[in-house]
Amino acid sequence: MTTRVLVHTRTTAYRHESIPDAVAAVRALGEAHGFGVDATEDPGAFEAPLDPYAAVVFLSTSGEVLTPKGRTRLAAYVEGGGGFVGVHAAACTEYDWPYYGEMLGAWFDRHPQLQPGKAVVEDRTHPATRHLPPVWEFTDEWYDFRVNPRGAVRVLASADESSYEGGGMGADHPLVWCREQGAGRVFYTALGHTSEAYEDPDFRAHLLGGITWAAGV
Repeated sequence: MTTRVLVHTRTTAYRHESIPDAVAAVRALGEAHGFGVDATEDPGAFEAPLDPYAAVVFLSTSGEVLTPKGRTRLAAYVEGGGGFVGVHAAACTEYDWPYYGEMLGAWFDRHPQLQPGKAVVEDRTHPATRHLPPVWEFTDEWYDFRVNPRGAVRVLASADESSYEGGGMGADHPLVWCREQGAGRVFYTALGHTSEAYEDPDFRAHLLGGITWAAGV
């Protein structure tokens, strides 16, 4: 049976122009690495059983994207051992659902303008980061979060605020992390604003590592 992941891209707030390229990149990763990809913007997809999926990916979702029944099903899925991957604006999602913020690790607060900067890779034992250089130069929005999740998550990479303008979290600025929630695995990367990111081999390998780790494959 082929491993499958469900990619959700519904937005009810800001919509990223990169979403079609992001979905195409995940589909290409699936074709290359042996997992199937179903992409949806229908919240009803979460009212059906999620058991067929090894992981659910919220790919630059924004705002409230689930129904009450969908929330219940997603929480039960993760608690029961399902994988969850949040990419970029997934942190700007479901602000009214406390469980989601706990599961993800932190909610988005603000970001400076799109610009080059540096991410410091703190943990190179994880599949999402083991291929990366110790300092990863990237162009993105360098999200600030409402809380610093360190302590509640395993931080994989952090932002070097001295490398760009407008950072608001200071010397300790987690950017990529993972954690366990119930029996499930949760991975989040704040990167992925631009279409160009999804053409970048290092970023694609980063996404692949996050997805396969969360899916347990």
